[in-house]
Amino acid sequence: MIQYQVKLKLDRAQQAKLDDWLWRLQAVWNWAIRKIELDGRDGVRYSSMQFRNQLAGHGKKIEIPSHTIQGVLRTAHDAWMRRFKGVGGKPHLKGRRNRLNSIPFPDPIRRPQGTCLRLQGVGLVRFHKQWLPEGAIKCGRLVKRASGWHLCLFIDAEPKAIPITGDGQIGIDPGYRKESLLTLSTGEKIPHPKELERLETRLAQAQRGKRAKVAARIQERIANQRRDRNHKLSRRLVSENAVIVFSKDKIKDIAQRGRGPVHFGKHVASAAHYQLRQMLAYKCRTGGRSYIEVDGRDSTMTCSNCGGLTGPPPGLSGLAVRQWRCKGCGSLHDRDINAAINTLLVGVGATLQRGIIR
Repeated sequence: MIQYQVKLKLDRAQQAKLDDWLWRLQAVWNWAIRKIELDGRDGVRYSSMQFRNQLAGHGKKIEIPSHTIQGVLRTAHDAWMRRFKGVGGKPHLKGRRNRLNSIPFPDPIRRPQGTCLRLQGVGLVRFHKQWLPEGAIKCGRLVKRASGWHLCLFIDAEPKAIPITGDGQIGIDPGYRKESLLTLSTGEKIPHPKELERLETRLAQAQRGKRAKVAARIQERIANQRRDRNHKLSRRLVSENAVIVFSKDKIKDIAQRGRGPVHFGKHVASAAHYQLRQMLAYKCRTGGRSYIEVDGRDSTMTCSNCGGLTGPPPGLSGLAVRQWRCKGCGSLHDRDINAAINTLLVGVGATLQRGIIR
């Protein structure tokens, strides 16, 4: 199962209908979230099928296909199930500042004819010409973004295999500075594309001018550029390496650090390392590669040659030290490259304490 997104070209009547659907389905979502929460306090539990039929017969009343309403109820039920299992947060109610922005279509959709396809309750819609893989379209979801309406199609097809060009082993040390995005154990430093910095001035102008739509469109463009960059980078790393070890840092703690002129929050968001880690994980899994995440504690302070803790001190004071010499063996280290090598050693079974292999 793969997902493809197409941008729709809707007329005014279709846009007005979908906007009205979103307003009505937002009430359905809020009702579902509150009902599961309140009934749960009284010990009432629902299966997915039971809760999906709670509003049976309401489709004609609110003039929305019943299967679409069932899709919203199922999404709300799944959100609470993730919360109960401890893999997700508590689902929130939707409002003016956090509006519902998607409409599910859980039924199969016919293959498009040219650049047109038919959606239940909406009719024939056009989309920008785009190649779609062969396979049955199991379901879909309409998503409203700043750039317009998009349709996510879930197609029963196999993803394209990533071509294998090497069988190396690398450790990756993430960077939050403007100069480098990632540092590899091979010594390569991948530069930061600086998507946010390139559009930061225009974004600030739109926000000061209270042009919410322009600001939202710029933020969407920045997010698209980050996603495209991470897709290309993860595909390259998976193609070239059989083992990938990533240093997993505490992103929230790093984002909150900094005083005065030093602020890490913007740099952490601009790097989008969490998104990159997710892409590496699923691409390695489908491509037959090994992906490992390790704790990055003491990776900067440890000498990758002798294993001694002789590096720069942790904290903000030690960030200015970019190169250091080990007091034990005399090796000269680059801070980031040394951390990437230690990450690889931990990933393949060597500890950071005296280089002992377990």
